[in-house]
Amino acid sequence: MQQLPKVGLLAVSMALICHTYSPLQPIQSSIGFAILGYLLSDYLIPATAPYFIKIGLFGKDLSKKDKPVIPETIGIIPAVVYLFIMFSFIPFMFFKFLVVDTSGGGSRDTGVDLETADSNYFPHNKLSSYLSGVLSLESMVLLGLLDDLFDIRWRHKFFLPAIAAIPLLIVYYVDFGVTHILIPTFIKNIFGFEAVSIDLGALYYGYMGAVAIFCPNSINILAGINGLEVGQSVVLAVLLLLNDFCYLIPASLRSTPAYETHLMSTCILVPFLGVSLSLLKFNWYPAKVFVGDTFCYFSGMVFAFVGISGHFSKTLLLFFLPQIFNFVYSIPQLFGLVECPRHRLPRFNQEDNMMYPSHAVFKKRLPKLIEKGMLILEALGLLEVVEEEMKNDNGTEIVIKECSNFTLINLVLVWFGPMREDKLCFVILLLQFSIGLISLVARHTIAALLFGYDNLSIFNLSILSSN
Repeated sequence: MQQLPKVGLLAVSMALICHTYSPLQPIQSSIGFAILGYLLSDYLIPATAPYFIKIGLFGKDLSKKDKPVIPETIGIIPAVVYLFIMFSFIPFMFFKFLVVDTSGGGSRDTGVDLETADSNYFPHNKLSSYLSGVLSLESMVLLGLLDDLFDIRWRHKFFLPAIAAIPLLIVYYVDFGVTHILIPTFIKNIFGFEAVSIDLGALYYGYMGAVAIFCPNSINILAGINGLEVGQSVVLAVLLLLNDFCYLIPASLRSTPAYETHLMSTCILVPFLGVSLSLLKFNWYPAKVFVGDTFCYFSGMVFAFVGISGHFSKTLLLFFLPQIFNFVYSIPQLFGLVECPRHRLPRFNQEDNMMYPSHAVFKKRLPKLIEKGMLILEALGLLEVVEEEMKNDNGTEIVIKECSNFTLINLVLVWFGPMREDKLCFVILLLQFSIGLISLVARHTIAALLFGYDNLSIFNLSILSSN
């Protein structure tokens, strides 16, 4: 009886995938594959978890009273399921270009005529972009797995995503090749620029390579409590889908290039959402599995894939604002200005089962400039500082003995006080979604005011002014 709902979901999945002539294709098939991916991951994760422990891929959950042993690197399961799904999805993604009516004998009676077609031809550029993204994902999954197995040092693995993104960047160069950025109207007015845009040339590819590096690493840095790595990936996928729907719903955009790029973005993200939700089910508090670095790198590369291939990498970074803040906020410890412990996880108190901000303890006196900076952060509510008196030749003075670790997780605890682990994760995810939603609205309103144009014609400045 417990299997009946899953059998029903499987039937729905097959119906959505196989109904190829639906006007909702290929989104309908992507939903079917998302359900299938959820079911496969939901079956494989508990079935394979004991084998991960058997080969030594496990760890202790230090934020629980009994410190349970939990299998690690389980993120490889949904990642591999997703890759197989994306392979299987190819004919459904391009079905309308593959099927034609024929009376037999090799004649092509109706359908797309490749010799006389105008714009209705097989989109080889879209297929190459799709395949290059899948190849980059395969490379990233392999690199993430190597990191989980061999614990590669940060300075060695930080730039690995850029290597995995090379297929994406090559196809972008061949297929699209746009490397200019728009100049905001107010800057043109101030400096008297006549040009509408600036061509960055090779620097733009360096920027996209930086996006490919940042997305996987930023998810990996903002981690350490049950459900956070997968949870933020689910929230980011939902925000990107909301952005895609802004282009897919208006009928006026159906024949535009923006519609096609966001259609492919949707078809990439929906199956990803399916496999991620199944992993979140097992990784949510109290976690039964750990996702490992593999899933962090894989999910980050999915977002880099849709952002680069969909030509909206700058919009993508708006949804990563919490991750950007977490990285910038962590710079004092990441770059050695302040002592950085190996693990900056929140401190777990067994007596009340609550999480508290963890602290970095300083063995020697910090430079006065850094101390002043930390006191400013404390005054702004961005840091928790512990001071003590220190005797010297001139008497006694107050010095900073320890401070809360520079992570967004600890900062949330500084702001809101001790929390249980699941509530802490929920607050961070709610913060991520709220900032992302505000960014989405700002992207399609303020952009028209800054540049005089937005991809969504309903927000173009000319239309706004005419009203």
